[in-house]
Amino acid sequence: MQLFVDKESAYTRLDKFLRKQLKNVPLSEIYKLLRTGKVSVNERTVKDPAYELEPGDTVEVDEDLSKYSRQVTVVKPVPLKLDIIYEDEDVLALNKKAGIALHPGDRTVGTTLIHGLMFYGKQKGFTPHLVHRLDRDTSGVLVVAKNSRTARILSHMFRERLVDKEYLALVAGQLRGHGKIDLPIDGLEAVTEYIVLENFDRATLVRVILHTGRTHQIRKHFAALGNPVVGDTVYGDRTANRYFRDNFGLRRQFLHCLRISFMHPVKPERLNLKAPLPEELEEVLERLRA
Repeated sequence: MQLFVDKESAYTRLDKFLRKQLKNVPLSEIYKLLRTGKVSVNERTVKDPAYELEPGDTVEVDEDLSKYSRQVTVVKPVPLKLDIIYEDEDVLALNKKAGIALHPGDRTVGTTLIHGLMFYGKQKGFTPHLVHRLDRDTSGVLVVAKNSRTARILSHMFRERLVDKEYLALVAGQLRGHGKIDLPIDGLEAVTEYIVLENFDRATLVRVILHTGRTHQIRKHFAALGNPVVGDTVYGDRTANRYFRDNFGLRRQFLHCLRISFMHPVKPERLNLKAPLPEELEEVLERLRA
């Protein structure tokens, strides 16, 4: 059984992670699995219950737990077309499409990106590790580590703000010039910088630079500003969303990770990874300009 550690599950103890993932497995059995060396993290046996997990870690349980009734989240390889924009022996970068979740969750049904990455990795001889996240309906650059060492380095770089991240967003209403949104999220520092690129009748195209990486940061910050991301069904404006759906055929949030730049975790070079704006978003802009 293989379990994936996402950003929400990271930086917790291994035993707590297993208790959460294997809710119907008795606690005594979980500690027995650890004690007898049946649990590994990134292909290395870990017996310490207090071992701290990081984003992108893969936890494997070498034991048949089918006698316990709870259905656990198991990541199995599934063929999936991947839009690869960069690859070497340590790093893989994709142009993620909107509409696909990164990994299984309570509200996620069907194939996710990690399923496809597991299939691709099995063919190429590596285990993929997600080191950051993009929302289901956000497109653009997604960085994947191809081994546990690279995963730990990249996770550290994302956590310590050693990675430059640039997005394009269409937000409702009018904004001017350049601004910075400094507003905590869940009690944690969160800073978003934006530069206005184009103004339209009912919306503004902005270049967004993230200085922190909180969950839904861009969407929450622009909603708090009174200019929510167009198409955002959670934090957005229903009237604006309906207008852009009916008049421009926009059926997703207009948010795209355009560029991610960082020093290569192994080589003495800087990676500057870019993903072009998807066709459906380009069409919206063309119609707005017309």
